[in-house]
Amino acid sequence: MHSDDVSTGRFTLPVAWRIALIAVGWLVLISWLHYSLNFDHHERPVLRMGYMPVITNLACPLLDYASKDTGDLRFEALKFSSFSEMAEALRNNEIQAAFIIAPLSIVLHQQGAGVRIVYIGNRHESTLVYRKDLDVKSFRDLAGKTIAVPLRFSGHNLATRQLAEKYGVTGQDLQIVEMNPPDMASALAAGVLDAYFVGEPFAAKTVHAGQSKVLHYVEQVWPQFICNLLLVNKSTIDKHPDRVRQLVQGSARASLWARDHIPEAAKIAAQYWNQPVELVEWTLTNPPNRVLFDRYLPKEDEVQYLADEMVRFGLIKSNDISGLVDDRFAKNANLKGITDVESILKSPQ
Repeated sequence: MHSDDVSTGRFTLPVAWRIALIAVGWLVLISWLHYSLNFDHHERPVLRMGYMPVITNLACPLLDYASKDTGDLRFEALKFSSFSEMAEALRNNEIQAAFIIAPLSIVLHQQGAGVRIVYIGNRHESTLVYRKDLDVKSFRDLAGKTIAVPLRFSGHNLATRQLAEKYGVTGQDLQIVEMNPPDMASALAAGVLDAYFVGEPFAAKTVHAGQSKVLHYVEQVWPQFICNLLLVNKSTIDKHPDRVRQLVQGSARASLWARDHIPEAAKIAAQYWNQPVELVEWTLTNPPNRVLFDRYLPKEDEVQYLADEMVRFGLIKSNDISGLVDDRFAKNANLKGITDVESILKSPQ
């Protein structure tokens, strides 16, 4: 019988149509719930920032925290589990800025990604640790051992190779593997790794737990070491220079606020990083005054040195960094009147 009911004048949809409409309705509901629960909704413009949960990127969660309810620009921090994923998100404009590992910025630039370095993250926060059961007096004792670094294109890889060169560890005796920083602590505890070189608090996690010992703090190997830096799409700079100005100034102000308010900064960061507050605070204060919070100005000669070392160790073919560094926003950052966490977004006169 046809779906038209002549005797009553009513129209009844076929069962297949009803099922289809229910399915569409359910899909719309699920999509709306996903959007409502996972995205920030407000009328303010949003600048999305990618980051990894390390001390060098401390400004990122602080900017997110401070801009949730105040300011004319919302800074949204998106945590990534790998730098490769973050790089692709930046390339595809899913994020407009990335607190990303330094040498990778050179690779993206040479690939034509259209990016600019505008700020340098906190320095001297990376550590080379080894399993506590190993008899290690110097890097030479790591010959033949498995050492993890965050990425082939990382300062940690370059610093490890510099140490290997210094101590005569070459060829098959140098066993370097790539591993995402969040996985390193558990890999060492499981015996998969013998050592790893990474930004904090991932090294401190096994040191604090009594599973590893410190072989080198990065500043002992490479003074003024750049772990991560802030990379911004050139298109964002061209279209919204004032947003980039606020981003860079806010990052610099956030770092200086954190330097003077470590317990409060650790408490905020721990929420974003899913790490114990005690671990984050311990990392920021051990050894005392280790982390450099005020060396944020990007300098072409430092980036050039990175590129030169990458060429020397065969990671890239060209050392060209023409146009990569844009220091004007950092040079003009106003650092006056930093008091509470909300003040990091203010622009003092």
